[in-house]
Amino acid sequence: MKASAGALLLTLFSTVAWSQSPIHRAQPEAYPTRPVRLVTPSAPGSTADLLGRMVAQKLSDLWRQQVVVDARAGAAGIVASAIVAKAPSDGYTLIMVAGNHAINPSLYSKLPYQTDKDFAPVTQIGAAPLLVASHPSLPVNSMRELIAHARANPGRVNYASAGVGTPSHLAMELLNSMAKIRLVHVPYAGGGPVLNAVVSGEVQMLASGVLILMPLAKSGKLKALAVTGPQRSRVAPDVPTVAESGVPGFSVRGWWGILAPAGTPKSIVLRVQREIADAIATPEVQSRLANDGIEPVANTPEEFSAYIRDEMARWARVVKDAGIRPD
Repeated sequence: MKASAGALLLTLFSTVAWSQSPIHRAQPEAYPTRPVRLVTPSAPGSTADLLGRMVAQKLSDLWRQQVVVDARAGAAGIVASAIVAKAPSDGYTLIMVAGNHAINPSLYSKLPYQTDKDFAPVTQIGAAPLLVASHPSLPVNSMRELIAHARANPGRVNYASAGVGTPSHLAMELLNSMAKIRLVHVPYAGGGPVLNAVVSGEVQMLASGVLILMPLAKSGKLKALAVTGPQRSRVAPDVPTVAESGVPGFSVRGWWGILAPAGTPKSIVLRVQREIADAIATPEVQSRLANDGIEPVANTPEEFSAYIRDEMARWARVVKDAGIRPD
């Protein structure tokens, strides 16, 4: 009896000790055991929302748990980001952010969260360049000719954007700075009015999505001058980059990625990153992204964190140098 009791005590002691050991504690808990919410920062039908729904469907299929898309449009993504920054750090709330996420800290002195502290980057989904295009009446046919024309006519060439502080606005202000020209900004309320303004000749130029502008360029309603990415777009392979056209080092891309609230367990962050990366690597998702003019990324949490910091620093300089203030 004594031997049996001693063996039992030894077994119990060993079990407790093992359960408290660092190795055992490091084992990830089962995840997810209930539905996950994926917040998107813009209205249904936007690129961020569509990418969010694609990611949600892939993760739902894999996890056999529903990933629910919660579209929270408003204030350049600030509304959605504020919700997620205050959510529990348990992996059950994620957010799809866009490039505005790294721009907003430079535009707004009082955000309801700290961009660099209240989120855990998971992975960047993809990126896409903009296309710089002009109305046919502007007497230029390339980015080189635009730069020469703008230098000869400072302050007399204008461009439209979807609003102060939007990626299309800041891309053109970066062009002003790097090319040493002075294009005049004409802000509008949204992408639809911007297109109408430039196609009608009310404003001379704009920078917007390649997929949006190329059909207008092919029909002769606009002239495609250059793409803003580091290499030519597969959607418009004959259109040179801005860097090729006399502005070395110029590179601007819209981007989208997944964040979690700060403090989310590393094991969960890594699992979500790995499984999104696996989904992005499938031919189905690769084809879908290519059709949307988006280049897949799927980087690590550390790489995505560094990318966001670099974007924040870059746009802070542009906002300061151009004296940009939100409306």
